[in-house]
Amino acid sequence: MKLSGWWKNRSSAGKVELYTRWSFHFFVVLEIVSIGLAVLGSTGGKGSPAVPVALFLMVCAHSLLVGFLSSRSLDWILGRRERPVRLAVAVTALTAAATLGVLGLRVAGLTGDPATAPTLVAGMTCYASGTLVLCLRKVRQMRYVAPGAAAYVGLAFLAFGVPAGESAGLAVGVLLTSALISAACGFSGWLLDTVCELDRAREVQAQLAVAEERLRFGRDLHDVMGRNLAVIALKSELAVQLARRERPEAVDQMIEVQRIARESQKEVRDVVRGYREANLAVELEGARGVLHAAGMDCLVEYEQGRELPAEAQSALGWVVREATTNVLRHGDARSCVIRLTAAPSGTLTLVVENDGAPKAPAGPPGSGLAGLRERLAVLDGTLEAGPVDGGRFRLRAQIPGPAAGPIRELEARA
Repeated sequence: MKLSGWWKNRSSAGKVELYTRWSFHFFVVLEIVSIGLAVLGSTGGKGSPAVPVALFLMVCAHSLLVGFLSSRSLDWILGRRERPVRLAVAVTALTAAATLGVLGLRVAGLTGDPATAPTLVAGMTCYASGTLVLCLRKVRQMRYVAPGAAAYVGLAFLAFGVPAGESAGLAVGVLLTSALISAACGFSGWLLDTVCELDRAREVQAQLAVAEERLRFGRDLHDVMGRNLAVIALKSELAVQLARRERPEAVDQMIEVQRIARESQKEVRDVVRGYREANLAVELEGARGVLHAAGMDCLVEYEQGRELPAEAQSALGWVVREATTNVLRHGDARSCVIRLTAAPSGTLTLVVENDGAPKAPAGPPGSGLAGLRERLAVLDGTLEAGPVDGGRFRLRAQIPGPAAGPIRELEARA
């Protein structure tokens, strides 16, 4: 259960990052097993075991440095640190020095098995070239890594007296293997970068959805109140001037100001009513869409229950809206469940529960939950909110009501 939650609670980008990192960590083990152990099992020149042990330790050091470079390169791809140029140069230098040292031991007859030197040189070169690809951003730069590694191996063997045919064969083998590993590493880096960009885009989309709703309300309120307030200001100023001159028309102007003010109140109530009287089905679908856009696993459920009165639907719609905003703003939620149930007595219960709840509040309590309690109190409803077991946060709203007809059952998963 812990392992399942440890994986399930991660976002899509987090899962891809974890999979990619452990894939490169596996390369470290693979290099040691496929090359290091093979060399360790061979017999050194003149029966000496010191050379195989030294070569095994060299492979271990090389694989660890390559794994460290891959980890730093992934951090660079994700924008968490600068490009590990010095580390890449160190890996290249170590690979070159190690392969030249192996060839020198081969010439001196200290490697024992004739296949030891080609295995070490080709293996370390291929693993290093694949990791070096992660340090490059453009494909036209990556495509030179495999040919460069193959040319280096071919020339190195030729320089140490290996026949041209055998050197060419080793170079071709390194070319094909390095090209395959480089393509896999380059694709893994590109995929991780793309998924993280999409995850950031979803987060921005969720923030824009909230900002757009605020702008819409502000725009509607400005359109309603802007002209009326300007007229009220002008007529009030005119009434003041007329009153100073003791003109009877001042009373007419103030009556007109009073009429415009009442009309403004009515228009504002109409605007706010349209904003407050949220349709519950629309709010639930909007919450599902916004949370899905933020990269969360969102489950919205209607259980078999009762027909919702207009007042209860509006109040619960506001609960869904405020709860969704809190899920986006606070904590690091990866999953969210929104569930509405109705008892036979007509009592409506709305539960919004999400994971990733912070251990301590990030700041002073806001007015959102207090406003929800006031709305529900009009309907004799209650609101409970707080952390529960498992690092989750639960908001529970309840409204008593008379029994009514059934509501449609709805279940949607994002």
